[in-house]
Amino acid sequence: MPKALWKDTVIAQSDTTVMVEGNHYFPPDSITHEYFRPSDTQTVCHWKGTASYYTLTVDGQQNPDAAWTYPEPKEAAENIRGHYAFWKGVTISD
Repeated sequence: MPKALWKDTVIAQSDTTVMVEGNHYFPPDSITHEYFRPSDTQTVCHWKGTASYYTLTVDGQQNPDAAWTYPEPKEAAENIRGHYAFWKGVTISD
C-alpha cells in the first residue's frame, strides 16, 4: 500500500492512488489532515487546471508547498479531483 512519508511520518496512505505523470495522487480521505496547512500558492497546468498547494508541518518543521491538489480540475483530469500529490523531499514507499 503506497505511503507518503516526510520526516519519517506517514502523511498519507492508500491502496487506491492514481498515477499521473509519475506522481501518486492520494485520495482526500487518505491524508492525515493535521499535517496539512493551506498555502496561497497556485499553479496552472494546461490540461489539469489550477493546483492549490499545502505546507506540511511535522514536529514543528515546515515543508512549504510540498503537497498539491486539483480541487476543480479540467475534464481530462477529473480522476484526480481532490487527490493529493507530493514533492520536496516527501517520499513514496510501498
